[in-house]
Amino acid sequence: MLPDYITKSVPVPQEKRAPWYVNTAPSYAGIFLWVAFYQAIAVGTVNRAGLGLCILALVVAGLLSYALFYYVPGMLGMKTGYPLYVVGSSTFGTRGGFLMPGLLMGVLQVGWFAVNTYFSTFYILNGVGADPRPRTLLFAVIAIVWGYTMAYVGVKGIQYVARAALLLNAIAFLMVLIVFFKTSGGLAQHTVTDPNPFIAFTILVQTVIGFFATAGAAGADFGMNSRNARDVRLGGLVGIALAIVYAGGLPLLSVAGARALNPGLQAFTYDAVLSSIGGFVATAMFILFAVASIVPACFCAFIAANSFATMMPGVPRISSTMAGVTVSIVLAITGVAENLIGFFTIVGASFGPICGAMAADYLLSGRRWAGPRAGINWAGYGAWALGFLVGILPFLPIPEDLKSSLQPAVVYSFITGFLVYVILAKAGLEPKGAA
Repeated sequence: MLPDYITKSVPVPQEKRAPWYVNTAPSYAGIFLWVAFYQAIAVGTVNRAGLGLCILALVVAGLLSYALFYYVPGMLGMKTGYPLYVVGSSTFGTRGGFLMPGLLMGVLQVGWFAVNTYFSTFYILNGVGADPRPRTLLFAVIAIVWGYTMAYVGVKGIQYVARAALLLNAIAFLMVLIVFFKTSGGLAQHTVTDPNPFIAFTILVQTVIGFFATAGAAGADFGMNSRNARDVRLGGLVGIALAIVYAGGLPLLSVAGARALNPGLQAFTYDAVLSSIGGFVATAMFILFAVASIVPACFCAFIAANSFATMMPGVPRISSTMAGVTVSIVLAITGVAENLIGFFTIVGASFGPICGAMAADYLLSGRRWAGPRAGINWAGYGAWALGFLVGILPFLPIPEDLKSSLQPAVVYSFITGFLVYVILAKAGLEPKGAA
């Protein structure tokens, strides 16, 4: 007997699918145009390596994101027409799929929603000239209003958000370009003050892929709306690899240029660059970047709602979503959500081995979906456990020089998940297909 989350899932028919430039590419590009992606992308990087090497790191991160984390889930979605939680029942089993990637995806969306709420509130308060620090009454009020409003819209009116997504993405696209032009005059004067190119390179790769890991696994949900393999490839190359270079590269260069033009600018964050521009332009940009965050906020709530409703059908959809959002708002108000690099590392550690195990399962099955596997697929769970351990090694109390050598941990967690799945599957821990 297959569980309801599988039997009640209906594959997307071919006639309802669309070209890559209609769905996959713009949707993924919108993720990277979200200010949370590039807010701290220059921290610990432009002061340690030349700008050329930093851009090369973004290129490598984009290609790895596409090839390792997106391609297999995207192909599985395209070939089957099913979303992640269904195709994942092969790698983790019909019972194992409830937790992973089912509920885990929803739980991690709670974290993403917290990040969105924190930075949206932070940018709104900067825009109106108020104190943007967390743990203040005004910050809490704005965070509560933003969080619950976006969550409600995500659950009840996501179709309207999808229609506005292209316009809101265009706003962020143009603003990133404008900020770059305003700061590009200082690029020639950029200097590396703390040379360590290896650390700069690995930090960038880790940050980018850690940010992308959950969205990569969700490639199945994008792939099921793709017509063919060409749509999967082009949607990923443009919406992921190219978008990472644009949305990561221009803000990184903007920070370097702004610091050269303004010697008194100490911070390496993107909000500091906007503040250095000053005047009405800076005020407008803070507000517009917050407005552009509406789309990722609503989609986070929508994905979390889908996960919770599918895996916990006895709990009303709106109730489970609002409970998760309440946790997100608390994380935002307390400032916990500000730790982007740490959060991205945890995300990468969680979904790196999931993507690695799925890739191994896909290749071992002859580049096709093997179908639901009965019970718990211990090959998948073993791959995840060891891969997760590798992914969190930089968080453990070990010497700093050793921590730096363990990056990019998200890539190593993927490789571990892949290899362990192959070994355990060959050892007979991969169950047969469910009836």
